[in-house]
Amino acid sequence: MLVTSVGMRTEWGRLMVTLSEGGDNETPLQVKLNGVATIIGKIGLAFAVLTFLVLTSRFLVNKAVQHRMTHWDSSDALKLLNYFSTAVIIIVVAVPEGLPLAVTLSLAFAMKKLMTDKALVRHLSACETMGSATSICTDKTGTLTTNHMVVNKIWLCDETKNITSNDDKDVLKPVSEEVYKLLLQSIFLNTSSEVVKGEDGKNSIIGTPTETAIIEFGMLLGGDFKSYGEGYKTLMVEPFNSVRKKMSVLVALPGGGQRLAFCKGASEIVFKMCDKVVNTTGEAVPLSEEQRNKISDAINGFACEALRTLCLAFKNVEDSSGENSIPEDQYTLIAVVGIKDPVRPGVREAVKICLNAGITVRMVTGDNINTAKAIAKECGILTEGGLAIEGPDFRNKSQQEMAEIIPKLQVMARSLPLDKHTLVKQLRDGFREVVAVTGDGTNDAPALHEADIGLAMGIAGTEVAKENADVIIMDDNFTSIVNVARWGRAVYINIQKFVQFQLTVNIVALMLNFISACVSGSAPLTAVQMLWVNLIMDTLGALALATEPPNDGLMKRPPVGRNVNFITGIMWRNIIGQSIYQIAVLLVLKFCGIRLLKLTGANANSILNTVIFNSFVFCQVFNEINSRDMEKINVFRSMFDSYTFMMVMIATVVFQIIIVEFLGTFAQTVPLSWELWLASVLIGAASLPIAVVLKFIPVSIKKQTVRDQEDIHEPLLRGPQLA
Repeated sequence: MLVTSVGMRTEWGRLMVTLSEGGDNETPLQVKLNGVATIIGKIGLAFAVLTFLVLTSRFLVNKAVQHRMTHWDSSDALKLLNYFSTAVIIIVVAVPEGLPLAVTLSLAFAMKKLMTDKALVRHLSACETMGSATSICTDKTGTLTTNHMVVNKIWLCDETKNITSNDDKDVLKPVSEEVYKLLLQSIFLNTSSEVVKGEDGKNSIIGTPTETAIIEFGMLLGGDFKSYGEGYKTLMVEPFNSVRKKMSVLVALPGGGQRLAFCKGASEIVFKMCDKVVNTTGEAVPLSEEQRNKISDAINGFACEALRTLCLAFKNVEDSSGENSIPEDQYTLIAVVGIKDPVRPGVREAVKICLNAGITVRMVTGDNINTAKAIAKECGILTEGGLAIEGPDFRNKSQQEMAEIIPKLQVMARSLPLDKHTLVKQLRDGFREVVAVTGDGTNDAPALHEADIGLAMGIAGTEVAKENADVIIMDDNFTSIVNVARWGRAVYINIQKFVQFQLTVNIVALMLNFISACVSGSAPLTAVQMLWVNLIMDTLGALALATEPPNDGLMKRPPVGRNVNFITGIMWRNIIGQSIYQIAVLLVLKFCGIRLLKLTGANANSILNTVIFNSFVFCQVFNEINSRDMEKINVFRSMFDSYTFMMVMIATVVFQIIIVEFLGTFAQTVPLSWELWLASVLIGAASLPIAVVLKFIPVSIKKQTVRDQEDIHEPLLRGPQLA
């Protein structure tokens, strides 16, 4: 043996180098949320500084008017400290510290739910990333198909025969004993599988699905695996790999020096190595051009019926050299086998859902191109105008040529793992797409690592593939991948709902305190009250809105692009509309409340401030209900089925009653009469009809293709159509 390379220069070393590159990029949502949080924080800081400056300026002007600028006492220091405290509280309310909590809650909730849908999420952020996916590059075997292969057809001695599970040796009755013997030798001697007896006494086959199908076929014909294992001596084996796409073995026949080489593998590769064919008597006869064309037609016919085609061939090896080497040409073709791997139930519907959702599905497989095209058409992946290409053609194209064909590319056949890695890299870097990739082999690890979201197969996947994946599909089913995308979109929408709710509270609290400070010199909401509002807004709001389950409409919209604004026009419409209503009502209460509510007595101001605080809280309670759906009018749909949401609503109201009625000293509130409680609830409830009116206001949405990266959601029905 000769060592040609060591360490990082070996194939395994190159694989490890590929896996160590990149991989720590922020998800599209993380990038957007960082921007949103920064902007909110800066606005909050600006308002806090302005509020403090206005309050301090008014205080100093009053002292100057009263000629007390040289007289300072502890009460003055306390006032300035209160002003500073108000400014700090504004910053606390404005800074979206609840945003990470909402994101984590939503992702964790989705992760838990996906476990029941046969998807194990290894990285929390993968849930959200899958919701933004614009392209899925999927394997065929085991993902789109059942991975339970059976021999369905065989071409032998110029005849094509259909195989059913009830067939036995009689299916090959017309052929001679010599042909039958050669066929069984090529099946049982050239294999990496093993036949073992189970605890129940039945034979079971250990090996790849393709090998298993061929061995099952050999046993169906009456062959005995054990007898071939004992009577023949294997001299040399060249195992199957994704580059050679064939397996060869050199064996010594019993009782003499005769040696035979057997080869099986991809039909187009093994068939080229053959210059003879076995006839009905078992003799090797030269392949004529006419016969070669007939066999090619048979292979293509099998492939067009979505069958995986394999050629079985043999060659007599002369013993003169004494060397054990497997020949590479001048083989004699024995048979062409067509193996059926049925499409999984529900895959066609799942692919259709993806296409309706604006997600392009591309099939990347090692199969013959005709087989790949047939399966892709059966699954609904290969559509009119779509392109199917072979791996060697793809990898030999220039960057410019790749950029031209990739938008139309739907099927890649006879591909290597490197081709999949190249395709993913081109889609991400050249087309700015969010790419999901499925893989099960060790060689798929670079593509899984390179993709925005790697999906490893839980049953057929190797440990290396699973380690480099973000999500493990436990049942190896494409339908489960669609469920991950659906929950990912739910995560994105839920966080948008929370941000809409939070920004409304932010704007109202900031403007209310700022305007009141400018006009009257005092803020209506105290520090404790603002912190309670902050608790409602951040912790409880996140818990309520971040755990909403997905709805069917989510998969009828195109995915969200990388560069699309997180806060959409629809969100701004709802935020601004609700903020204007709440600010207007609360300012009217602030400046005209005593007269409107007919409050009298020494504690009229305390009662008014409590009513303002109470009304503000109930505005947020009902606005939280409005935030359940940003576009549709019926915000109560499934609300009572959401246990978490209802518990948060009840807890908020109960704690508000306790704070107002029993914690007056701490929260600076006074108990209210039932009339004032009713007024506070009605002021809050008025935000429900306000939301309905707002949803009748049309919002222009720039509708572009996914690759323009400017689209958000496809416009849904608006106005009266929603009713």
